[in-house]
Amino acid sequence: MAIEHLGPEVAELLSLTNAGEARSLSKLAEMSAWEVSGCSGANAAVWHDQELVSVAATHPDLADLAEMQIQAGHGPLIEAARTRVPVACPDTLEETRWPDYAEEALRRSIRCSVHLVQDQAPTVLVLSLFGVRPHAVTLEASPMADALAAFGGAMLANATAYGEAQLIASQFKDAVASRSIVDQAKGVLMHAVGCDADEALRRLRGESQRRHVKVTEVARQVVDAYGRNSRSRS
Repeated sequence: MAIEHLGPEVAELLSLTNAGEARSLSKLAEMSAWEVSGCSGANAAVWHDQELVSVAATHPDLADLAEMQIQAGHGPLIEAARTRVPVACPDTLEETRWPDYAEEALRRSIRCSVHLVQDQAPTVLVLSLFGVRPHAVTLEASPMADALAAFGGAMLANATAYGEAQLIASQFKDAVASRSIVDQAKGVLMHAVGCDADEALRRLRGESQRRHVKVTEVARQVVDAYGRNSRSRS
């Protein structure tokens, strides 16, 4: 399939970020295995602040191979994530940089791999493509792979923006709820001791400092106590 014909699949990939990063990575790996010439399987891994947060693979053997590198702390996947530079293994039969990786890859009939990087600091995506023939996938001759890796980077950016928006919305909701409970407590104190709003707030803050708890917690206790007293009088 030509790159320009990927529109619907890319739209699906980007929309999945709202449903979960794991599903998005699985879709990216699946698209890579189907669309990249010479690619027999793929995996996608994401690090945030140098900590692995998610991995998806099109086959259990590739998941095991990724896990082996992660546990060992070396291999082309780890090298790409650490340096944030694409890494190629043209022929695992001749690979000398990572002998453990080469041995495990050959046991799984993997003869070559490329590991593409999308750097969205502090997040890094590594898209790994595997072939069953030497030089079946290369860094130089895979515009489709480059495009898919770029789409993966857009996916991460989209997921980050979505997550930040959710966080802001949650913080705003919490702030509104906190303001509401404090206002209720101020009203209770104003009625109970005959003070104004500023004095009621000072009393809440003073109690908060004395007990080393948040103002909202003091306010909630004041409102709860008022509610219990009201019910007992009725």
